[in-house]
Amino acid sequence: MTLADHLRGLPDDKLAALLRARPDLALPVPADVSALAARAQSRLSTARALEGLDRFTLEILDALRLLGDAASVEAVIALVAGGAPEAAVRRAIDALRERALTYPEDGSLRVPPVVEECCAPYPAGLGRPGADLDATAGELVADPAALRNALRAAPEAARRVLDRLAAGPPVGTVASARQPVAEKPAEKPAEQTPVRWLITRRLLTPVGEDTVELPREIGLLLRREAGSPPLGELHPEPPPHEASLRDPESVDAAGSGQAMEAIRQTEALLEALAAEPAAVLRSGGVGVRDLRRLARVAGVGDAVAALLLETAAAAGLLDDDREAAPQWLPTAAYDRWRVSDLAPRWVALADTWLTMTRQPGLVGQREDRTSPERTPGSERGSARDRPINALSGEADRIATPPVRRAVLGRLAEFPEGAAPSDDELIAQLAWRTPRRGGRLRDDTVRWTSAQAAALGVTGLGALTSYGRLLLTSESVDVTATLAKLLPAPVDHVLVQADLTVVAPGPPEPALAAELSLAAERESSGGATVYRVTPGSVRRALDAGMAAEDLHALFRKRSLTPAPQALTYLIDDTARRHGGIRVGSAGAYLRSDDEARLAEVLADRRLAHLSLRRLAPTVLITPYLPARLLATLRDAGYAPAAEDTAGAVVLARPDAPRASGRTPAPSQEPGLDRARAEAAVAALRRGDAAARVARRAPVATRPADAASVTETLAVLRQALQAGSRVWVGYVDSHGGNASRLVTPVSMSSGYLRAEDGRTEMAHTFALHRITSATPAD
Repeated sequence: MTLADHLRGLPDDKLAALLRARPDLALPVPADVSALAARAQSRLSTARALEGLDRFTLEILDALRLLGDAASVEAVIALVAGGAPEAAVRRAIDALRERALTYPEDGSLRVPPVVEECCAPYPAGLGRPGADLDATAGELVADPAALRNALRAAPEAARRVLDRLAAGPPVGTVASARQPVAEKPAEKPAEQTPVRWLITRRLLTPVGEDTVELPREIGLLLRREAGSPPLGELHPEPPPHEASLRDPESVDAAGSGQAMEAIRQTEALLEALAAEPAAVLRSGGVGVRDLRRLARVAGVGDAVAALLLETAAAAGLLDDDREAAPQWLPTAAYDRWRVSDLAPRWVALADTWLTMTRQPGLVGQREDRTSPERTPGSERGSARDRPINALSGEADRIATPPVRRAVLGRLAEFPEGAAPSDDELIAQLAWRTPRRGGRLRDDTVRWTSAQAAALGVTGLGALTSYGRLLLTSESVDVTATLAKLLPAPVDHVLVQADLTVVAPGPPEPALAAELSLAAERESSGGATVYRVTPGSVRRALDAGMAAEDLHALFRKRSLTPAPQALTYLIDDTARRHGGIRVGSAGAYLRSDDEARLAEVLADRRLAHLSLRRLAPTVLITPYLPARLLATLRDAGYAPAAEDTAGAVVLARPDAPRASGRTPAPSQEPGLDRARAEAAVAALRRGDAAARVARRAPVATRPADAASVTETLAVLRQALQAGSRVWVGYVDSHGGNASRLVTPVSMSSGYLRAEDGRTEMAHTFALHRITSATPAD
């Protein structure tokens, strides 16, 4: 029985389980079950399926490979007797059958040849059977008494070599392994090296110029004599752990607090980019100097800044503007994100981080071009010894999302509040997915742990309650759970006598926008502290607010009376604001107060501006207005810019924004039940159509007048009855073809019909139809 026959005989629920366990088999949906079996036996798909198996299941797969044609559930249980519980063995075999890595055939379990190709050549660390290696070795292992005598006669050094090879792997290297063997072995063992002695007695078999292999039967015998199981030490359970336990409420409190901080830090980074965009490097990404500047502005380390920039870019909040000299800028999506509530803002970042292929942990590392997990095309324009930059193509790793999800999934399996160390997580994942091992996976585990803490997915080293939902539930559930933990947004502040403004919680978006104009942020946390300064009042006035607007703002928002110092500051700054107007001439400066202009003209601090009186109320300078405004303000004046009509120019222009790209769709690791069942239904229809196609009539010769009448009659009858019909036609290349369809309409010289297998509509010109035969 072939794998296709086995799959065809499975019930729908079992076939759907296969597609969910191996989702790559259904993307796209195969035409029929035969195509599904062919895809399941491809090397790439098989390797992916093996990567998802834990260590014990791979050990049971080795047992099936060792047993060969004699493999069965009972035989495997007998082989591992004492090494693992019978229930664990059955679960492992069920997992292999569910993934079509083994299937029943004539009372045994057959392992497809492609599995052998994708696995290590020596199952359970045992070599090939002696008969497959050498005829003489086959004769020796076939005689138990002679084999035991040869082993007893082995010198101590030779026995140590055998024991080492028996533990696996069963191959070793030696000089001149194929050196001719003397017909009569040397009488004194000391005359030969241990390996040469073993080769002479056929206990080792040369398999290359410098390679020897221990026959499987000898390895099994040595393991039995040493008291070891035939398959070696088995690992039916993951390694034990000693994770410390935290109070779940404390974990949620710490995590939610860090989530708020991650949102604030992301906003600070993007606002800094809006104020001073970073240039896109020729090789792509953000330069080290710009990254450090942004990190310093946001008050975070370089690693956290890289994480938040990468996540924001993947979420579509940040992009380059695609100009001749491209720069990194926030996108229009950032403006929408910024005014949302805290919980959905965090969920947008966390969801993106969980599924993105970007690996921020690589930023600052030297590029490893030997990594097989690099995203194709990401090697453009980078030298091998150049550090990897944030947002550059070299930070893509397609294997990152599965490992990231596996780390959080393992954390979710721990009891609530458990905080395992990174080394414990690495050991757990080494058992769960041993074929995905290596230094990069270990580094990814550590990076994932640090990034989850920085984003607030974990708190105090343990997974939060909303972090658990992030893996299994819809975004709305995560948002609702996190919203209950976050403090409610406040719409009021407390203004104090020292001109500090305290928001006793996260300010709502409208209040945050108002405070960002009228005050300087000093600190964040459970409460946000701002300070009103002359510069912040001037900024609000530049943005179009009047003194009365500022007074009304603090009267409306403050639960405490506005101190007299704040009233004086606003009035004094407003009185001075706009008394001097700046335009372009290079730049001009005008005022109705001639005495004030005389003061400016006489001010030695402004001598470098080369001011010149153009009229009693106008001064000009060769420098640009921006420089004139900045210099006057540094000198303590309060000028206002004006346009060519003399109106005050508001200092809140539209912030530059990048157009933004559509974020890449999330790479979900599985196939949901509904999609799997739909794929199974399509496979069944395809299989039925394939069976009918094998019985399809041969396309007829070009129709004569009588057959045309018969063809049209058959089509009309099928149209009325809604039945299927085989249509023979001449295709666009002049060849004869046939298709099983259900007619829908026939008019104006065309037949319109539906193909039930592909669920597609087809249109046939009547003059090209050569035959019509009822399907039944």
